Amino acid sequence: MEPFATNDNSTAVYFARQRSQAKRSNPINGISRRDCLGMLGGSLAGFALTSMLGLDKTRSNPPVVDTHLHCFAGPDSEEFPYHPNGPYRPVSAATPEHLLSCMDGAGVKYAIVVHPEPYQDDHRYLDHCLEVGGGRLKGTCLFFADQPESLAAMPSFLKDREGKIIASRVHAYAPDRLPPFGKPELRKWWRSVADAGVAVQLHFEPRYAPGFEPYIREFADTTVIIDHLGRPFQGSPEEHARVIRWADFPNTVMKLSSIPTEERYPHQDIRPIIRQLTSAWGAKRMIYGGGFNGDATPDSYHGYRQDLLGYLSHLSAQEQAAILGGNAAQLFHLS
Repeated sequence: MEPFATNDNSTAVYFARQRSQAKRSNPINGISRRDCLGMLGGSLAGFALTSMLGLDKTRSNPPVVDTHLHCFAGPDSEEFPYHPNGPYRPVSAATPEHLLSCMDGAGVKYAIVVHPEPYQDDHRYLDHCLEVGGGRLKGTCLFFADQPESLAAMPSFLKDREGKIIASRVHAYAPDRLPPFGKPELRKWWRSVADAGVAVQLHFEPRYAPGFEPYIREFADTTVIIDHLGRPFQGSPEEHARVIRWADFPNTVMKLSSIPTEERYPHQDIRPIIRQLTSAWGAKRMIYGGGFNGDATPDSYHGYRQDLLGYLSHLSAQEQAAILGGNAAQLFHLS
């Protein structure tokens, strides 16, 4: 399959047209908070129009930004207990204090704490992590479109934490853990995220990709972050090919995270997949994450990043630096 590429000029024109159409259909908006955030970098429009996704403004010395890690207080925490409906319960803690120590030793300037499923939509431990991070950490949130109370709570949560939360995440990787595809509740969820000026973060198996496409198209000025390479080995090549075609949507960003090794099932070489993804999205629309857990050391954390660079040897040093942090610094306003 031939990878799909995008053109920077077409991206700018596309988003300019989207904003123009939106204002004509709803002229009372003018330049809303959402529009402003999008133009400043809350969506890929801001990248294409102002900074070419970190390859310009962060050209000289971009920071390293890990955009995907989880923190856990541990199973014995009374202050931050796991949610009764959490699908798994990590047996060891992975604290923000440990994270910051590993970041310092591994040369990671900023990081994104991805709120994990064991806490469901209880974000107290995430708030704790962001407080400990002192500006070096931002987070994602998790609310459920098919749970009315959860859906209703998301807008005020995002408003109260403006500048601290970069995305709201949605999962689709088991028949009993799917969002309400095609129903008004999921569109309302997506609209709330768009209105808050943050990104949608998708974690899914490729077989569920078609369910997300209508929303990616409709909310074209909202950035969509695709986690974990789109999980290429958890679907057929044909199913993942559809994910790769999402590179045609200028508002999508591919995340290089959870890189599978040949030692792990299904024992396949990930290099051709990463080549496809970099050809499709280009270095300007990719970010990296991973390497931290409760057992991580500064050396192991740094080693994960070095291993990733081995998969990106076909790119220039400038492009590699953009993926390792320049793009994320622009996207998430990390200075």
